[in-house]
Amino acid sequence: MRLNWFLPFLRKKKKSETLAAPSLMMQWTMKILPRSWFADRVTGKPGLIRRLLKRVGPSVLSSPLRRFVQAACLLLFLFQFFYVCWPYSAQPVSDGEKSDGWRLIEVDESSQFHFEVEARPAWVGRHEQMLHLSNPAGDGAYIGAFAVSDTADNRISLRPTSDLTPEAFDQLLLADGTWSLSETEPNRWPSHYADDLQRKEFLPAELFLAIDPLVSLSTAIASRSWVWSLTCAAMILVVCVVIPRGFCGYLCPLGTLIDLFDWSTARRVKRFRVAHDGWWVHIKYYLLCGTLVAAMCGVLVSGYFAAIPVVTRGLLFLGDPLQSGMSHGWHLVPGMHLGHIFSIVLFAAVLGLGFLQPRFWCKYVCPSGAVFSLGNLFRLTERKVESTCINCNKCVEICPFDAIKPDFTTRTSDCTLCQTCGGVCPTQAIKFVERWNLVELKVENDPPTRETPLGRRGFLSLAAGSAAAIVGGTSVAVATRSFGARLDDPTTFRPVRPPGSVPEEKFLEMCIRCGECFKACPNNVLQVEGFQQGLEGLWTPMVNADWAGCESSCNACGQVCPTGAIRALPLEEKKVARMGLAIVNESTCLPLANREACQLCVDECNAAGYEAIEFVNVHTKVDGDGLPIDGSGFVAPVVLDDKCVGCGLCQTRCYAINVKEKHLLTSSAIVIEAGFGKEDRLMSGSYIQLREKERRRRLPSRNAGGSEFFVPEPLPAPASQLETQETNDPFGF
Repeated sequence: MRLNWFLPFLRKKKKSETLAAPSLMMQWTMKILPRSWFADRVTGKPGLIRRLLKRVGPSVLSSPLRRFVQAACLLLFLFQFFYVCWPYSAQPVSDGEKSDGWRLIEVDESSQFHFEVEARPAWVGRHEQMLHLSNPAGDGAYIGAFAVSDTADNRISLRPTSDLTPEAFDQLLLADGTWSLSETEPNRWPSHYADDLQRKEFLPAELFLAIDPLVSLSTAIASRSWVWSLTCAAMILVVCVVIPRGFCGYLCPLGTLIDLFDWSTARRVKRFRVAHDGWWVHIKYYLLCGTLVAAMCGVLVSGYFAAIPVVTRGLLFLGDPLQSGMSHGWHLVPGMHLGHIFSIVLFAAVLGLGFLQPRFWCKYVCPSGAVFSLGNLFRLTERKVESTCINCNKCVEICPFDAIKPDFTTRTSDCTLCQTCGGVCPTQAIKFVERWNLVELKVENDPPTRETPLGRRGFLSLAAGSAAAIVGGTSVAVATRSFGARLDDPTTFRPVRPPGSVPEEKFLEMCIRCGECFKACPNNVLQVEGFQQGLEGLWTPMVNADWAGCESSCNACGQVCPTGAIRALPLEEKKVARMGLAIVNESTCLPLANREACQLCVDECNAAGYEAIEFVNVHTKVDGDGLPIDGSGFVAPVVLDDKCVGCGLCQTRCYAINVKEKHLLTSSAIVIEAGFGKEDRLMSGSYIQLREKERRRRLPSRNAGGSEFFVPEPLPAPASQLETQETNDPFGF
């Protein structure tokens, strides 16, 4: 098992040396490309490829495959973040053509419907053309989709594309008036944002977050629940059994950004350099321990330190404002607060550690890397050094992870199999083979490494560090809980969460604070929470309805969430999931306050398709006979609790017009509120079924005296009775 994919050191052939034949792939490549591109293995003269790689850097020359994979993964990460999660490539679907005045003249034995019109439009009549039939009269009922089977002059024959319901069939035969044909379904629910994300997501947008094992592991521990990304984390850990710590050496976009920062900036400043053997060399293990201890106490802090959330959040607060401002205008970029600044400082500190040593974060601090270092205990492959080593020290100097001991053997917990060292070894003494390979190996501890097994001092250091990690993790958990959300106090701040969010306690335990949902959310409906809930709510998503309302055609936040804190809902579920409830302020609402007529919220709600706000007459004057005077009073909004989903579009409209434009109010007269009885927060199950259950409860029944009452919600049946109850009582009463 040889995994040597580095570019060997080029040297002149010795007289007694026999050169091995190049690989079959290399032979084919040399036949296709010019010979001058390849090195002369006899004279040791480099070719064009080696000269170009050397100009880029010695690590690229030594291990070009690793650098290529690194660059590809960074570009993929940036593509996923700045394009796939970019919502503004979505375009609303055109309503298409529409033709009115069609009369049903015949239904034949083959269930074909024949219509005629005074003048058939040119766009109607293509064979097998899909048309949608609806009745513009009465309630404007939609019948279904039909395919064109035949045309003749001003006549057309249509065949249903699916079986018609008895109600639709009766309405088609019995309804009066004419019919309308359209290219698209009338009054269809918009889906362009959801469709656009699905079109672009050939790989999941949260791919890198899902394969960071610390993200899913800490979330599962904190929430005491299964997290779907645990499967992805397990898969990458299995891969890293063959390529030890390969995530850090090849895939991690944060590591590649750190490499770029070290190459462009940090390497030019030497005054802050520290040694390789200080107390800091094991920080990552203590940080991992503290993170998991806090998770066991129900507090999730891995989002502050895990590799992928750190880089995702850094790009969100630094890159996304630039992208949004330059493409859509700077007025659409939300303002920054202390939470943003804290995250940017943390991201800058991660890069700034490069002034201490190249890739200091990856070597000594990153807790995600510590998970892979522990996974190296189960490695199948390993870096080995043969007895031909001449102790030139070149491998130690170029190793990016401080994984080579002074005797040039391997610190197996730190090696990422990047193979950079193999490309600079002049005697080609370094090989990457199976762990149990012991052929012609170099003598260990020559020269002396001064590294000994764990002694008394080392044991004390380990004990002190572990104790500090446990105490620190517990203290962070206690402090976060003490000065956090205080969910048992109904008077505290309750943010409106995205649709599909799990219950608030679980949400705070499962949200990794990566920021992916902010990036995918159109119009910045979701914005970063500051310290309103202390550290417990920092960087979590909340709806700012003064800024924008939740788009009815979008379900992106749940699709890109890597931990399930926001459930991935299809649009049919999302459009009935209550994220809050609209509350009208009767003292400031213009018609309720008897100031002037206003129906902005009603129009916006109806346009979005929810129709959750109705009118009621207020301040109507009466004459001497007690009859209302025409034209007096106003119509004011009343929110229908059973239809409102808390999208915030009504609040956005009121704030934009009455507050910002007309300056009639100081704050929106209708606001979205969350809390008990105002939102749906389900860990599992269907929101559609929940709404249907509530609708059945509201069905009016009449008692013996004729008065109306509502059927109360029944108590849940024991598990043993569920099957019988569902069979005998299909209506759930």
